[in-house]
Amino acid sequence: MEYRYEHDSMGEVRVPADALWGAQTQRSLENFPIGDQTMPREVVRALALVKKAAAQANAELGVLDQTVASLIEEAADEVLAGEHDDAFPLKVWQTGSGTQSNMNMNEVLAHIANAHAAERGIALERPVHPNDDVNRSQSSNDAFPCALSVAAALALVEEVIPPAQRLMDTFKRLEVENEGVVKSGRTHLQDAVPIAFSQEVFGWRGLVATPLDQMVKVLPFLYRLPLGATAVGTGLNAPEGFGDLAAEKLHELTDLPFRTDPNKFHALTSKDSVVFAHAAIKALACNLMKVANDVRWLASGPRCGLGEISIPANEPGSSIMPGKVNPTQCEALTMVAVEVMGNDAAIGFAASQGNFELNVFMPLIAYDYLESARLLGDAIASFDERCASGIVANREKMANNLHNSLMLVTCLNPYIGYERAAKVAHKAYEDGVSLREACCELGFLSEEEFDKVFKPEEMV
Repeated sequence: MEYRYEHDSMGEVRVPADALWGAQTQRSLENFPIGDQTMPREVVRALALVKKAAAQANAELGVLDQTVASLIEEAADEVLAGEHDDAFPLKVWQTGSGTQSNMNMNEVLAHIANAHAAERGIALERPVHPNDDVNRSQSSNDAFPCALSVAAALALVEEVIPPAQRLMDTFKRLEVENEGVVKSGRTHLQDAVPIAFSQEVFGWRGLVATPLDQMVKVLPFLYRLPLGATAVGTGLNAPEGFGDLAAEKLHELTDLPFRTDPNKFHALTSKDSVVFAHAAIKALACNLMKVANDVRWLASGPRCGLGEISIPANEPGSSIMPGKVNPTQCEALTMVAVEVMGNDAAIGFAASQGNFELNVFMPLIAYDYLESARLLGDAIASFDERCASGIVANREKMANNLHNSLMLVTCLNPYIGYERAAKVAHKAYEDGVSLREACCELGFLSEEEFDKVFKPEEMV
């Protein structure tokens, strides 16, 4: 392999000749050979957006040459287009401020900018510098948490909310298709009073809708950016108005209403907005665990379980039992839900860490948050397409289970009282007879009276 030599404030470093990064990125590669988790692409994208917005703001404020700013913007656009993904190899397990990933971006953009200037014969007073130009008016301490907030907001808007909304549409269709279908309700895994299947599905839809409402409410907190705080929140070396203008540029680049955080000291030290946002992701995961469990219980069987719905048969369910079909999409979704719950615990611990003016667990927070958003979004889309959209109610089985349920005795309470109704249920169960037979044998109601008040389909 051929090499070139790059230098930073600590001296020279040997770098692969074709690498777009510089000395500080290379030092990180050599000093943190930990695991195989690299900084998420979403963070790389967000950092590129931050650098582009910063270059625009710096040029407009007169602290960066317009030609240099334009070269930086063009380089950022190439990164955003995915043209240089292999130029961002750093591990998550690095400095807790994300400094090395910030410098990785600074070095790559400077390298690309200088290459374009040379190709086009653009005369620069000096080469575009990673720190002096790309990182102008910034510190890693505000640039990386800014990228974290941008990536977190984009993940909700682009990766989680759209598939969840499509799943809600699927549930709405199921409600309409099954209007008037009555089945046995269940609580504590035991028979309960009747419920319409459309009502049960309406409940599922609410389990998705409520966390989505929570996500919408948390987004304004993610929109508050620390850019302009620089190292400790004082804004040292940033021109007046830089934070406001950079946030405005990010708004233009993303169509999301980013704004500068009014308290930069809080913005650098606290990750409470990300904790809040991930809690909404976790809430959705918890609710979808319940939905997926409902679906696989209702589809259990097909002959020795509840069997009240059928779900798509996507693949063989057993290597030994021919014809077996398993609720695999439910299982995948619930495994993802567990992963999200674990990530939430890690994010909570990480957000509590750091000393004085900076949280120093940000790469971990970014990795776990974005993994949760990506996994849950993918799992919801897969569950919707390959399971929920193909749910079919077994109406005959629902009717049989409904009329076999002892809890229908509840409708007799107003006519014979709770204690007598309980006696009817116990007698029916112990003697293996219908509620009608038990009630009439006990003399609580005549057959005509029983038939007049016992109407399960009207109990919903």
